Amino acid sequence: MQALILAAGMGNRLGKYTRNNTKCMLSLNGKTLIERALDAVSGAGIRRCVIVAGYQKENLVSFLGNKYRDVEIDYVFNDVYHKTNNIYSLYLAKDYLVRDDTVLLESDLIFEDTLLLDIVSSPEKNVAAVAKWEAWMDGTVVQLSGDNEIAAFIPKKAFSYDQKETYYKTVNIYKFSREFSTAMYVPFLEAYIQAMGNNEYYEQVLRVIATLDQCGLKAFVLSRQKWYEIDDAQDKDIAETLFAEDSGAKLDLMARRYGVYRRFPGLLDYCYLVNPYFPPPRMRAEIQSYFDTLLTEYPSGLNVQNLLAAKLFNLDEAYILVGNGAAELIRALALSLSGTVGIVYPSFNEYAESFAFNPAVRLASFIPENFAYTKDDVAAYANGNNTVSAECDALLLINPDNPSGNYIARADVIALAAQLKTRGKRLIVDESFVDFADAEEEGTLLQDDVLAAYPNMVVIKSLSKSYGTPGIRLGVLASGDLRLIGNVRKNMSIWNINAFAEYFLQIIGKYQKDYQAACKKIKAERARFGNALRETGLFDVYPSEANYFLCKLKNGMTARRFAETVLAEQEIFIKDLTGKKGIPGDAFIRLAVRDENDNNTFIACVSNLAQGGYRTPPPVIKRQNRLLFVFGFPRFRRKAALVSGLNLTTLAHSR
Repeated sequence: MQALILAAGMGNRLGKYTRNNTKCMLSLNGKTLIERALDAVSGAGIRRCVIVAGYQKENLVSFLGNKYRDVEIDYVFNDVYHKTNNIYSLYLAKDYLVRDDTVLLESDLIFEDTLLLDIVSSPEKNVAAVAKWEAWMDGTVVQLSGDNEIAAFIPKKAFSYDQKETYYKTVNIYKFSREFSTAMYVPFLEAYIQAMGNNEYYEQVLRVIATLDQCGLKAFVLSRQKWYEIDDAQDKDIAETLFAEDSGAKLDLMARRYGVYRRFPGLLDYCYLVNPYFPPPRMRAEIQSYFDTLLTEYPSGLNVQNLLAAKLFNLDEAYILVGNGAAELIRALALSLSGTVGIVYPSFNEYAESFAFNPAVRLASFIPENFAYTKDDVAAYANGNNTVSAECDALLLINPDNPSGNYIARADVIALAAQLKTRGKRLIVDESFVDFADAEEEGTLLQDDVLAAYPNMVVIKSLSKSYGTPGIRLGVLASGDLRLIGNVRKNMSIWNINAFAEYFLQIIGKYQKDYQAACKKIKAERARFGNALRETGLFDVYPSEANYFLCKLKNGMTARRFAETVLAEQEIFIKDLTGKKGIPGDAFIRLAVRDENDNNTFIACVSNLAQGGYRTPPPVIKRQNRLLFVFGFPRFRRKAALVSGLNLTTLAHSR
């Protein structure tokens, strides 16, 4: 068995990273792509590798020489790399193909260490590595027959989204037997080049071969094995996160993304807080049916958006503003305030960061004991009636609180607004999670009579979190203080909302019963998940009226170490609260409440950890119409062996 690596291309889309070097010399997390590929070649027991080089070939030859570890290297040079495509590079190496069984791979790939070994060990003589197609993937796809034989290669121009469920993306790793290369691939390769020229892709030859009866090329379908193709700087950034070898670095890189985890298949995101039970399928279908219009037409201006939001909440449109997420409204509000603003900590960081942009605003802190506080506690703080702080001009209350889930009943919030009104103080209430509160049927303050009676109160609500639509970025701010509304509006763009968000506001009224049912599901699942978390013995779980839990890790384990471990071993991303203002020590995390299947997966993972390691795979759990095997794959088994037998105290101190 030999390896053949195609590495002649220029990699222009990588810009500065390939200006003076070939793409395979790109370094990710301290190691070049070609080194990673050759490590995999060596690990698969292959002792000879042929590399087709072209652009900056001298650098590559100087870097590798003729031997890497225990792998002998031969070179083939494509001197017209700038005028040809990879079909010609492979053609130049065709004499090697007919000498031995060959693993063919492209040099812009990064993949899991043992993937090549798994392919070499496959009993099938001729295979193409493929992965189930996902929306972020680009390039050639294939369709499979019932026995996993490749029935068709589908080039980009023939891709049909109507058939996407039948597609598998080629990973650009192949195994060809010497017989297959001699009898089929090389003859077809020579004929194809003669007919079509050198500026083609070698997979076009496989496309022709796949039309034959019993072509003999099988699919090696990846399950949870990681791989990524690197074409541009964004791919480089994603790959460095996906393949970070140090668990701490991986956690930091993941946290810096602030979302967009669709390119991390299998990741369970327990950090960001989204309603998993809404929108319903019918609403999604309605938005999709209007997609062309929404994509090609301008949205309305802010006046229309405000009317739509006012209709949703049955408010006077003069009282409400729609924002590009709550974050835009928070920043615009911050620029409209002055004086001392008291914040109950720990809190949503966006408020303090936004207030800091306004030099006319000073911040004061209230940190309650054990994350629990009442209306009277915050009233005493705001009025300067305790030793915690001087008197405030405005008080920020997140209700339910983030991250503790503490909740003050609606009647008490209104009473607090009344108290502050008599003293000329403003109350800012963020009720983004109020629809999840069990404490009462209707907790919202977004009502005309309430806003009119207490113009000192400002209410902010993120629709993205509660309605499960973070991608469209929607939030509202409401107040009976029309002067304040006018000042906040001056700090906003007239076209701040896109057409998809506007259409959401247009149709959401039809789905309010579905939304109420979704909120009930969250409440029920929160209770079940909270009990399951407590039963693991890993956590002290604080009571919560939101779609998340504040948890304290037991037995000396730090939040950082726990977050690193579950991300590295189980692809679970959680919120480490270490260092957050108002959070004491290093043992606190926040966990989102997801749907029942995901939460079962999480419990299975941490329960196994609580028992001292990853000794046995838990049951297969169906998630998002796919089978997710939590511990069953080789990577997980290997890493399980490393931590098997560790107790929590050992893990906590193995930083």
